[in-house]
Amino acid sequence: MKFYIYTLGCKVNTYESNVMEESLINAGYIKGCEIDSDIYIINTCTVTNTSDNKSLKVVRKVKRNYPNSITVVVGCMSQVNSNLLKDLNVSIILGNSGKSNIVSFIEEYKKTNKPIINIENIMDVKFEDMCLNNFNKTRAYVKIEDGCENYCSYCIIPYARGKVRSKDPIKVVEEIKTLVDKGHQEIVLTGIHTGHYGSDINYSFSKLLKDIECIEGVKRLRISSIEITELDDEFMDVLKSSKILVSHMHIPLQSGSDKVLFAMNRKYDKKYFTNKINKLRSVRSDISITTDVIVGFPNEDEEMFKETIDTINKIKFSKIHVFPFSLRKGTKAENIKNIVSDEEKKKRCRTLLDISKSLELEYFNKFINKKVIFLPEVYKDGFIIGHTDNYLYVKMKGSIDDLNVLKEATIEKIEYPYCIGK
Repeated sequence: MKFYIYTLGCKVNTYESNVMEESLINAGYIKGCEIDSDIYIINTCTVTNTSDNKSLKVVRKVKRNYPNSITVVVGCMSQVNSNLLKDLNVSIILGNSGKSNIVSFIEEYKKTNKPIINIENIMDVKFEDMCLNNFNKTRAYVKIEDGCENYCSYCIIPYARGKVRSKDPIKVVEEIKTLVDKGHQEIVLTGIHTGHYGSDINYSFSKLLKDIECIEGVKRLRISSIEITELDDEFMDVLKSSKILVSHMHIPLQSGSDKVLFAMNRKYDKKYFTNKINKLRSVRSDISITTDVIVGFPNEDEEMFKETIDTINKIKFSKIHVFPFSLRKGTKAENIKNIVSDEEKKKRCRTLLDISKSLELEYFNKFINKKVIFLPEVYKDGFIIGHTDNYLYVKMKGSIDDLNVLKEATIEKIEYPYCIGK
């Protein structure tokens, strides 16, 4: 039988989809395409209302176009909003546990032809051990942690993913060794609250980074995202001495207004955030720092938004991912009454995206006429395209044989979003 997996949402979902794919192939199933498969798996996201709608749209499309297929819906939307699926005639519904047993669930359904719903209490599950022997991209993701206990007032994810649960560091090291042996040049550590790794097993994220540093053959190590409060002295020491940690970090700001940060239940103010960034840059002067910002949080007035702009311009991020506030039922923000209009949120999004592009170009221009090393991930029309360790997007003439081989380039000019190299 052929299968096809739709993946929505974050890097953790991407990793888990790869685990399901590998499990199915090992069990004799064949990876098909979107139009000719017998089994369709939708790995859902629920971070915003739009995410729910996107997930449901895919489920409805599969049921409409392939009514006789086995339809499996898994992930965050299933975990917290399975009621949205009750009238869609789905074959198998799983939450955020049991994905590594995907083959068993499908085999059971094939035997009984009866719908399966398996949604466990996510607050009372252990870390689900998953392991990849290979990854379908140049960069290999490794999931080291699940769950979050920050309970930001706007966020549903702690309810969808549960408490912090960490992977055994020995198993993390073994998985990375396997991926490196398969030829992966870059490892990306992923999790729901990645920097909180180890808090449940008397370990620490910095200790894990030191363990990975000792693995022979790792060329690059990237952290998918980390909170500013986790950049402690131990981490700074590791960053300072590391030969494999890249010069790029994604650190969510969410707002540059102290009043909004407090209402969001974030664990810092703008002064704390800025001081930590300054310390980070004292360790790595040319480090690229990207961020997330939510606009239109309830009660965010024009003055608070201007404060956010001011904070962004002072910090000088190299890229900003901008999100309009999306109300999620079951979160504390649901009870805040002063809602910013959709029109105003769109306006603020456009403003920040313009600032982001300007800051991105400012960062890119620092590297004109400088030599960089990049990892080609795509070959197209005679060009190889990939990222440097500090996340410059480089485009250079090359061949398909250059993929997944670290290359040196001199940046000649900027043709956004590319840095053109030779």
